Amino acid sequence: MQASLTRKLSALIVGLGIGAGPLAASAKDTVKIAFIGPLTGSNSAHGLGGRNSAELAVKLHNGDPKSKYNFSLINLDDECKPNVGVQVATKAATDNSIMAVIPHYCSSVAIATVDVYHQFGIPTVVWAAVLPEIIYGQKTKEMHRVSATLVNQNKVAAQFLTGPQKYKRWVAIYDTTDYGKSMFKYFSQFLKENGGTMLGSFGVGADQQDFNAELTKIKELNPEIIYFGGLTPIGIRVLKQMEKLGITAQFQGTSGIVGEAFVNGAGTLAEGTVAMYDNPPVEKLPGGKFFVEKYTQQKYNEPPEAYGPYAYSATTLVMDTIEKVGPNRKKINEELGKVKNYDSIVGKISFDDYGQNINPVTTKYVVQDGKWLDWNDSEYASGKRKLKGR
Repeated sequence: MQASLTRKLSALIVGLGIGAGPLAASAKDTVKIAFIGPLTGSNSAHGLGGRNSAELAVKLHNGDPKSKYNFSLINLDDECKPNVGVQVATKAATDNSIMAVIPHYCSSVAIATVDVYHQFGIPTVVWAAVLPEIIYGQKTKEMHRVSATLVNQNKVAAQFLTGPQKYKRWVAIYDTTDYGKSMFKYFSQFLKENGGTMLGSFGVGADQQDFNAELTKIKELNPEIIYFGGLTPIGIRVLKQMEKLGITAQFQGTSGIVGEAFVNGAGTLAEGTVAMYDNPPVEKLPGGKFFVEKYTQQKYNEPPEAYGPYAYSATTLVMDTIEKVGPNRKKINEELGKVKNYDSIVGKISFDDYGQNINPVTTKYVVQDGKWLDWNDSEYASGKRKLKGR
């Protein structure tokens, strides 16, 4: 009798709307989604920035009284290591309570996990990794990506540095992961097309510490520019060791070094570094001001880094899709395949037939006074400052 009375009182309270906030929230089904990135290790700054951004998206969504579902974000650490990535991807994909995955920062991890997501049919929206083959290696219903590929980054870089900047002689250092090799492949192709010369190239390990042998040979080749195809930790080491050997060539990076972690780690040596990234600075994004304000309010210990807005957008897209079709993997995959002109803080998101967002626009960046700036807003563009050798 006591249990029956309790149920009747509960029904009466709901009917009267008493305490509607907590009761309404508890009445919503909770849907699990997973975020995967390097939360520990040398690339953790980017992973933590992405995780914070994804968490922010979930908090804002769950605070909307009009939403059908509450979302629970499961955070998994891939350590930027392919073998670990496969393990955590499998953990997420085989958990039938997880409806979608927002993975990875490191391309070497993302390419290793594609078959896992495909095998278990789990909807996947990549938030950062830019290797083309992640999406274009095979056509699946599961794989989608809001960030760009690395192809256009290298095309724009070659055109810009051989054209307006009039550089001619390069040497390349690239890490021997799929990411680094693909960066070097496309830049070399576009450099040749634009009349530049690659004097030499050096593949290095992703965890390599000492570059004395490679840099000594590079110094003998006397390039105007050193092209670096790799991620932040190696880029910092290379730049610092260049200074010790007295190498004064211009330093050119890729999207893998764009972010606060690079300028904080390299210090004043980062000044004048150029790199390409497929979006303007966050404050210029359609929802950039909103994102920065909300992110700042959370008082996270880490900045969002360059790909934080993409992590936020990927998470929001996943949740909006589930709100529309329900927590069903098959239906989510089908709906993601139809995404065209979806409004996000990074701009319109439209997936092509393979699941690649076709809208990001490459922006030229340069480090000025400890901050990555849009080239067009810098004193380098106005001529007040010069890149090395110009």
